[in-house]
Amino acid sequence: MDESLPFDRLPRVELRAISKHFGRGEARVDALVDIKLTVRAGEVVGLRGPSGCGKSTLLNVIGCVTEPSSGWMQLDGEPVYDGRFLRSDLRRLRLTKIGFIFQTHNLLPFLTATENIAEAMELAGIRRHEARERAEALLDYFDMRQMRAYPSELSGGMAQRVAIARAIANSPHIILADEPTAPLDSVRAGAVMDLLTRIAADQHAAVLVVTHDESIFHRFDRLIGMRDGRIEGEQVPAHPALAP
Repeated sequence: MDESLPFDRLPRVELRAISKHFGRGEARVDALVDIKLTVRAGEVVGLRGPSGCGKSTLLNVIGCVTEPSSGWMQLDGEPVYDGRFLRSDLRRLRLTKIGFIFQTHNLLPFLTATENIAEAMELAGIRRHEARERAEALLDYFDMRQMRAYPSELSGGMAQRVAIARAIANSPHIILADEPTAPLDSVRAGAVMDLLTRIAADQHAAVLVVTHDESIFHRFDRLIGMRDGRIEGEQVPAHPALAP
């Protein structure tokens, strides 16, 4: 990692020539082809493209859930893949470096909002008392007062806030979100994006979001297009507040 760069410009995600294929011979499918990508601290980057173009596969590769077929990858300044995974403790890496947000909140229905968030920290080895205190602080940070509410008692937008709080509970520098606004209306979708932008700034995190939601395109620092497993270009959206 180049420590001479300003802290908010440090590369959190770096991919070079990353490819992923499934199957062999005539049955082979190239899900990712020669992907080159850098996402820096403080950036909120969107991934768009038709279904099946490789967006979710790319997110899973960066999240060390899916192993690439070839290439090189560095996360938060640490090389983690170079033709093979370089760490045996990928679960630990995911717990400490990466936060995952999904289309559905995936909260445990038998735990309260506070307990759902604390659970992620306890899995990382944080003591229960400390985990509960931080969980409550995160809910307060998100202006959530329903600390003892169960998922079934929360609106869709509130449940997604809890899911986001859970994703950042261990202060990861990489946030990966797969269609996080899909089940929400435009107002709640905007609120989720506001939270992600705030997290990127406050925690110097790189945020990468897969989305089909055109109503939030203008909220990204960069919007990257994908097709047939390849990156086909990127754009810097015009932010309404900055438009002439």
